[in-house]
Amino acid sequence: MSNLRRPELLAPAGGMSQLKAAVRFGADAVYGGLPRFGLRASAELFTLESLSEAVQYLHGLGKKFYLTLNVLPYDDELDALADTAYEAWKLGVDAALVSDPGAFLTIRERVPELPLHVSTQANVMNAPTALMYQRLGASRIVLSRELSLERIAALKRQLPDSLELEAFVHGAMCMAYSGRCMMSDHLASRGGNHGECAQPCRWQYHLVEEKRPGEIINVEEDGRGTSIFSAYDLCMLEHLPEMIRAGIDSLKIEGRMKTAFYVSHVVTSYRQAIDLLMGQGEEAYAAALPRLINELEKASHRSWNTGFYFGKPQPSGGAGGVTQSMEYTADVISWDGKDLTLQVKNRFYVGDQLEILQPDGFRTLTIERIEDPQSGESLNTVSVAGQIVKVPCPFAAGPGDYVRGPNRNHRQTI
Repeated sequence: MSNLRRPELLAPAGGMSQLKAAVRFGADAVYGGLPRFGLRASAELFTLESLSEAVQYLHGLGKKFYLTLNVLPYDDELDALADTAYEAWKLGVDAALVSDPGAFLTIRERVPELPLHVSTQANVMNAPTALMYQRLGASRIVLSRELSLERIAALKRQLPDSLELEAFVHGAMCMAYSGRCMMSDHLASRGGNHGECAQPCRWQYHLVEEKRPGEIINVEEDGRGTSIFSAYDLCMLEHLPEMIRAGIDSLKIEGRMKTAFYVSHVVTSYRQAIDLLMGQGEEAYAAALPRLINELEKASHRSWNTGFYFGKPQPSGGAGGVTQSMEYTADVISWDGKDLTLQVKNRFYVGDQLEILQPDGFRTLTIERIEDPQSGESLNTVSVAGQIVKVPCPFAAGPGDYVRGPNRNHRQTI
């Protein structure tokens, strides 16, 4: 048995489908935002009505909801921000994430009962800053992404146990200083610090020399160009013991723009890793890592590194496009004891070997027949998204399970 302290596993939720996938596959808490103030203007997002539903659903399962209010507001937005915080507190959210000091003070004054977490965009990198926020009423600090584990451990030793630390464990990284980037404002007139980032760091670029206008010089990475600013994704699955020993209380997965399919893959990998580490110890956890990393490879991701946790990121940029070894094939609607009813997402064929992803792992299913349930017609393939079909299946599966199949494109951008 491990003597490490069990961390919270915190998952992203762009909307209710992601939220339900997150907790079904093992998250202890989720974070999400409303249409204003949450830095993800184009995500599915929650309304006050659906936020109420989400909080009640999570609390019924003993889980938590943290609301993102981490926009950098102008003076004329502060009253509305405080009103939103008040409405969220009435609905029972467990905390709000805030990055701007003025927003923090305004919410603390207007909604003193609402627990506040300091967002990573506040760039907390030292103990005096963390203690200052605690004196102002913060219960948790989401650490700056630029901190190493060595520095986090040193910082933790200077803090009281009552002040929790949260840090990112997996997902996309921003090329700018903890997300404070102006590229989108400059190139696309979309404010990244108001939730409208166009992700220009992910675009492909070519080089033009000043005295040779119009003469494009390729900086080759692949046949499509290069994305030299594009940061690698973060993956710390192989370093959970080090993160926990450094004093991190909550392990945060990035991805409020991601699908429920993606969330389920990442959460289940980290849930299984944490449970093995806590329950059976580091040997069992280490033995399972190849299998769990293979599971992560099946979901969309850029190339991985360990961020700043062990020094400067290596490589520092040029992550390129998104890859995944398997694709989202269908949702399970029901199982009648012999056939699965599926809602199609991507093409599959008779003879394909698919996988049914469930909270306790996945099971393999070879497609022996595809049937149109309305006409009874047997099909060789199906490709229309949203189409309902039936396939024979010898084992139980149900709503919330995902069907995945081989990614025939091998590489795709999501």
